[in-house]
Amino acid sequence: MKSLSIIIMLLLACVGRNNDQENHALAEDDFRVLGYLFSYSNWRLGYHTTDFSKFTDINLAFIQPDHTGKIERDDIFHFIVKKAKENQTRVYISIGGGGPPEYLGEFLTPEKRQVWIDEIMAFTTEYDFDGVDVDLENALINEHYPAFVKELSDRLKSEGKLMTAALASWNGDNIADETLALYDYINIMSYDKTGPWNLDKPGQHSPYSMVGEDFEYYHVKRGVPADKLLIGLPFYGYGFGPGAPGSLRYHQIISTYPDAHLGDEISFPEGGTLYYNGPQLIRRKAEFAREKGAAGVMIWHIQADGAGEHSLLEAIWDVARQK
Repeated sequence: MKSLSIIIMLLLACVGRNNDQENHALAEDDFRVLGYLFSYSNWRLGYHTTDFSKFTDINLAFIQPDHTGKIERDDIFHFIVKKAKENQTRVYISIGGGGPPEYLGEFLTPEKRQVWIDEIMAFTTEYDFDGVDVDLENALINEHYPAFVKELSDRLKSEGKLMTAALASWNGDNIADETLALYDYINIMSYDKTGPWNLDKPGQHSPYSMVGEDFEYYHVKRGVPADKLLIGLPFYGYGFGPGAPGSLRYHQIISTYPDAHLGDEISFPEGGTLYYNGPQLIRRKAEFAREKGAAGVMIWHIQADGAGEHSLLEAIWDVARQK
């Protein structure tokens, strides 16, 4: 009986794995689910708590050089890439971000550009990453940006690797069409319409209308094919006014406010309001991406999701599994 129980357990485990792989394949064939794995260099924590089978693509945010242009090595990257490949998940390094090192702009200049690109290529090759996500924002989209992107693109393509970008509609006009065309995929940051930095304009920082506006900007106005665009989804919220928290991740929201999954805003007796994207709004945005023939959706960021039946990722997968 003991041996029979073991056999049954093994069979059930195989069925579970096959179901996960089938669900993953559905998304990979037709609908990308990309998540940013965010870390302040503590990749071990993010690595152990991420279900790679739930993503077709993962970006490690952020991989930065030191002041000499070197990127610190760590064996954890071998484990991350191995785990990704075991789940048929592509994994990229993401460079830049909203709060990059102050000296990063120096590595876009002609004098130092090659040093950083050489290091990026050495790093991606050493750990067998699938590509690089260029998340250069604000002042880093400058006169040196086009040449950096072109040279990095040439090097990555020569090695059969992909190059993506995290862009918003508000900074898109600063990038020429020929530079946009170099990216294999564009992850549209359809969020942060407002926030704690703009307290005199309270409201939903990532409304449903923003998805349509951003998609139209890149697809219609800029001519980027729909199947190169991923719709960005926020797994966090911002509060405005008395009694409202300034910023919370989604898992903090639903653990603090039990009925939060039923909507996308919470009003406080003192007069303030917390705005976020609940499961219904996230599902609508994922459905928009499917209906428009977009490549899929992008998530900022993986660790901010809640567990269990009210998970935002599960709402996305309800759409990803559709045919």
